[in-house]
Amino acid sequence: MLLDILILIVGLVTLILGGDVLVKGASRVALRFDVSPMIVGLTIVAFSTSAPEMLVSLNAAFKEVPDFAMGNVVGSNIANLSLVLGTACLFGYIPIQKGTARRDWLVTMLASILLYFFTKDGDLVLWEGAILFSCLIAYLGYLLVITKKDQIKLDVTYDRSKDSNADKAKDLLYIGLGGVCLYFGSDWFISGAESLATDLGVSQRVIGLTVLALGTSLPELATSIIAARKGETDLALGNLFGSNIFNILSILGITSMVHGLGVNSMIIDNDLIWMLGLTLGILPLMLFRRRLSTLSGIILLTFYGLYIFMILK
Repeated sequence: MLLDILILIVGLVTLILGGDVLVKGASRVALRFDVSPMIVGLTIVAFSTSAPEMLVSLNAAFKEVPDFAMGNVVGSNIANLSLVLGTACLFGYIPIQKGTARRDWLVTMLASILLYFFTKDGDLVLWEGAILFSCLIAYLGYLLVITKKDQIKLDVTYDRSKDSNADKAKDLLYIGLGGVCLYFGSDWFISGAESLATDLGVSQRVIGLTVLALGTSLPELATSIIAARKGETDLALGNLFGSNIFNILSILGITSMVHGLGVNSMIIDNDLIWMLGLTLGILPLMLFRRRLSTLSGIILLTFYGLYIFMILK
């Protein structure tokens, strides 16, 4: 079992490092070819925190362990809005921006409802994945329009005057190295998780919803804690909603287009209901005094603890 845990940890670390390195190289290459910084910020950079979930779900689908693919995304979404957000609230209250309540929450809720109805028949197939991914493209297009309209400056820059052949080679090396790390990291992570499920005598669904989901949510948890400690808590909620939207529309959309997914009835009738309930329950917390307080954090952490207890019992 210790070896399985070690493989799991090594795979996770390799996954996270691979995603970071790939995005760093890809962002610079895109900017070098005069791709708008706004587009880079809304696509390539947005992909960074979801890269582990993407590769894990794709790898799980090809290895014929769909409970890992679905459990990873559903569990990550639940962890983001309860464990991660709740932890961020403990560092100080989070003010609710108008766009967060009106746009980000609504899109997250609609994406979650769409996923629920698509999986009710026990499968997520190519045409359903295509609709999910098309919704993401439409959403990114909308964000691009309002970003230009509001003249929001995204923190993605590139100084062409300092460009050199060595820099170009380094960026391509980053992309290649990042891709290799993501591939092998996801493979080791899935292999370790499969062995751990066998060793512990628990279902792949439970491992997907807990071990895989918590592991791939570490970037969001780390980012939220760092932002909270810096007093930048207002960024946390929008980033987490964005991650959940990306998880459903992009990760499950692409995965089901590449390889259809069978969906465990327990995930449909239990875990997706928890995810929908949590997303809906966030709304009154956000609307109350237009901020999330320490009490809100305690409520969210209690929710996550109760959810973990229910799936493990």
